[in-house]
Amino acid sequence: MISSSSMSLFGLLFGLIVLLMLPFPSRASDPDPLQDVCIADLNATISINGFPCKPASNVTSDDFFTDFSKDPTTFDVFKRAVTFGDVFGFPAVNTQGVALFRIDLDVGGINPPHTHPRGTEAGIVTRGTVLVGLVTTNNTFFSKVLTPGKVFLIPRALVHFQLNVGNEPATFIPIFNTQNPGVSDSIGTLFDTTPPVPNEVLTKSFRVGDDVINTIRAARAQSSWINILDGRSISFMSHN
Repeated sequence: MISSSSMSLFGLLFGLIVLLMLPFPSRASDPDPLQDVCIADLNATISINGFPCKPASNVTSDDFFTDFSKDPTTFDVFKRAVTFGDVFGFPAVNTQGVALFRIDLDVGGINPPHTHPRGTEAGIVTRGTVLVGLVTTNNTFFSKVLTPGKVFLIPRALVHFQLNVGNEPATFIPIFNTQNPGVSDSIGTLFDTTPPVPNEVLTKSFRVGDDVINTIRAARAQSSWINILDGRSISFMSHN
């Protein structure tokens, strides 16, 4: 039997999805679809603003469903695990202007400061206690500690983070108004580029010495950091 609290959480989650998919063309991140269904063909060699559709004759019921019910068995160096529901993890969202994820944070885990350049994020906490914070372009910091059933909104492209501040694992479901929100890691954009941003730029910007910059670079390299949304090959250091 499904409890009333679980039903309330599912109701809130459904409401978030509906809100983000309402037809407001002036605010939409993705173009309107031109067909009912366009299950992404992730193996296509050409991709412009989305993926080509796989043949309608190959579409099955399973294409329209995914599974967010499984708890993670391992976490990355940030004590975080990600279940993908964007176009790469859930091809049914192709051309539909929506994506969602399941983010799990172990005790003390963090989803570090980052931005989503292509989408607005709305999320609901389903387990644990999560500190959600965001910073506006005038450097004003907003934050709140959220418990299950509480909802947050992150405007497009603003720096934000989620931190597990409880004594148990935490889970939240972020939903986006685009099939591929992208992510720009606030630290990675400076320290993980190829080729590297010159040390002189970083030392002058942060007003520190080369030793500090080199220490940060070394720590990042040991973490095997890879962009979790735009880089599909995840090779984080595991934390069991």
